Amino acid sequence: MDRATAVSLAEWLIRAEVEKREVTRITERYPELTVEDAYQIQEVLVGKKLEQGYRIVGPKMGLTSRAKMKQMNVDEPIYGFIFDYMVVSGGEISFRDLIHPKVEAEIAFVLGRDVEGPGVTGAQVLAATAHVMPALEIIDSRYERFHFTLPDVIADNASSSRVVFGTTLKRPDELELDLVGVTLSINGELKEMGAGAAVLGHPANSVAMLANMLARKGLKLKAGQTILTGGITGAVMLQPGDVVSARLDGLGSVGFLVRA
Repeated sequence: MDRATAVSLAEWLIRAEVEKREVTRITERYPELTVEDAYQIQEVLVGKKLEQGYRIVGPKMGLTSRAKMKQMNVDEPIYGFIFDYMVVSGGEISFRDLIHPKVEAEIAFVLGRDVEGPGVTGAQVLAATAHVMPALEIIDSRYERFHFTLPDVIADNASSSRVVFGTTLKRPDELELDLVGVTLSINGELKEMGAGAAVLGHPANSVAMLANMLARKGLKLKAGQTILTGGITGAVMLQPGDVVSARLDGLGSVGFLVRA
């Protein structure tokens, strides 16, 4: 894909996010769009947000369940980036600021030192991690009806939208992260449940794979970054007035209110 087209498509997706409106997926106009093209569009999108003064909090992983990868016919997850404006404070998100948001529960890693691929292992990630904490990621595809192909969602920064972090911080050696049980409730009703092993067998494996994927572009994970490792639960559609709560064994709870 030529640079001008990538820039045009990145700007189009940014406008859709800012204007809070659905757009048709890119592959309807460009059916030959490849994963490489999609990451090129994403890189332009990320660069433009940095130019606007936003700061990257850290990368995020998507499609980290084996079932989801099989469904999308891929052999590795995808990644995007979380920006500072996406981090929710005050325990509320505004529904009117989004299009058709969904929520999923995750474990976030905060790195104590850089991690650079290739060849990174989950054990190396755990050794480099300062602490882990609970998180709720709000994904919000810019595409109509949340329908997209793999290249579409990559170009759209992996549907990144908002994130709520919990306040419980634990060293990774204090927990068996693959055995952490998770429940996700909406308005007091249990909607989803899972365990840390749902994320590539262990959430640290997700961070390791991310480091190795970024290494192909000469990039690395940096000390201080907060990394979303991927959904432990399925993603649940949100509505105005919803009270969302997740409980993670050993990591406490995290929640928020959806304001109209």
